[in-house]
Amino acid sequence: MAHHIVIGGGQAAASLVAKLRSTGFEGDITVIGAEPVPPYQRPPLSKAYLLGDMTLDRIVLRPEQWYADNDITLRMGVRVAEVDSHYKTLRLDSGEVLTYDKLALTTGSHPRTLPAAIGGTLDGVYTVRDLRDADAMAPEFREGARLLVIGGGYIGLEAAAVAARKGVKVTLVEMADRILQRVACPETSAYFRDLHRQHGVDIREGVGLQELTGTDRVKGAVLTDDTELEVDFAIVGVGIQPATALAEGAGLMVDNGIVTDRRCRTSDPDIYAAGDCATCDFKGQRIRLESVGNAIDMAEVAAQNMAGGDVAYDPKPWFWSDQYDCKLQIAGLNLGYDAVHVRDGGEARSHWYYKGDDLIAVDAMNDARTYMVAKRLIEAGKSPAPEVVTDLETDMKALVKA
Repeated sequence: MAHHIVIGGGQAAASLVAKLRSTGFEGDITVIGAEPVPPYQRPPLSKAYLLGDMTLDRIVLRPEQWYADNDITLRMGVRVAEVDSHYKTLRLDSGEVLTYDKLALTTGSHPRTLPAAIGGTLDGVYTVRDLRDADAMAPEFREGARLLVIGGGYIGLEAAAVAARKGVKVTLVEMADRILQRVACPETSAYFRDLHRQHGVDIREGVGLQELTGTDRVKGAVLTDDTELEVDFAIVGVGIQPATALAEGAGLMVDNGIVTDRRCRTSDPDIYAAGDCATCDFKGQRIRLESVGNAIDMAEVAAQNMAGGDVAYDPKPWFWSDQYDCKLQIAGLNLGYDAVHVRDGGEARSHWYYKGDDLIAVDAMNDARTYMVAKRLIEAGKSPAPEVVTDLETDMKALVKA
């Protein structure tokens, strides 16, 4: 009987094995994860989990019993040391060797860290990627504590929002000219800059970290403008890197992620990849989508093909971020945009990205209805005129039917 193995402990792993079973695959399925809990959601770690609004049982994607009921073997708290693609085997850290027929890599990503030379290994310096990170930093979020957030991307901003809501004094530094510069338009950056400042966060743009100071534990920071800060703890949010070590060791093609084809196969036809660790084709460009939506959709396509199907993956990018009482929902990818048009409905607001005459992405703040319309328009390849989508009198639902 065929044995399919999935390496990973996040959304992609959980989605893949569920789809694999639902397609009718009757062989053996094993999930191997380095953390000692069943596959769980990562996004709440920097939001609801840190706030205490979600507990572990709510972020676990499926209870252990579900895996048992579906005859899926969980091997959690176990690390894979090596993949031998020639002999189709895995060697675990314990020395145990497993044989597979098809293998899926859903290994996710790792946060970038600061060098030890500038204080990156001091106690009290954290990244936000897994349960261990969130549990370790949770006691630091006490009223009056002084936090330095390094990096003005979504992870840094979400952590800053949690801290501010808990009464922590937050300073956030971003080396680029503005927060969210890599992923959003100036209008979206301005919206979230104002939101954070309204909640007391000290945002400093065009300023980076020179070094963190302290003997064993972080006590302060020197910024690139020579400003010195007293710091009780620090959170590093300077991006992530795809977890590709196993793929590289197996001789798979890697280029800013594990390279996959339209069927989610790697350069080895019996090994698939999905989620943050993998790159895929999007409108002729090779990209890596760091999102729950991509992890689910890509994993389900991989599962169908591992079960003998012939399904192509067509990415439909969507993302979200929760900060304070604002829900940001993003549809599409804003790569190469040359104009942004604002639909300003007061509390409900959206920013529409155009490339020439083509609508390519939308950022919607507290405007779920507009987001859903925009998502459907983008997926259907429809591009209403900017003056139409920004007119508050426009019947947005009618645009989808047009």
